[in-house]
Amino acid sequence: VQLVESGGGLVQAGGSLRLSCAASGFRFDDYVIAWFRQAPGKEREGVSCIESGDGRTFYADSVAGRFTISSDNAKNMNTVYLQMNSLKPEDTAVYYCAATDGFGYGLVEWKYDYWGQGTQVTVSS
Repeated sequence: VQLVESGGGLVQAGGSLRLSCAASGFRFDDYVIAWFRQAPGKEREGVSCIESGDGRTFYADSVAGRFTISSDNAKNMNTVYLQMNSLKPEDTAVYYCAATDGFGYGLVEWKYDYWGQGTQVTVSS
């Protein structure tokens, strides 16, 4: 499994960015792709995830209503997007794409076996 993130950058507070995660190599029928982030000096935290097949989504409270996760194809999620609106300085972090087979894990970090290299998002005030 390979995950490659793109779309990070520098944006002013209140602005928007769209991250992409190109996923390949899956050999499972049911899997979840998630976004996590890690700010300087803080632990990595879950942001959002989406399940293959039914496309069910989940969001952390800190981003609900501002971020939207989606995929190009519900059954075979080749690319997963994270649309980030109304960005705040506290959203500044390295954003990672992660994947796991099976459902029901939510944003439990240690359940995710596959990780991308991350993309930096910086929100200026």
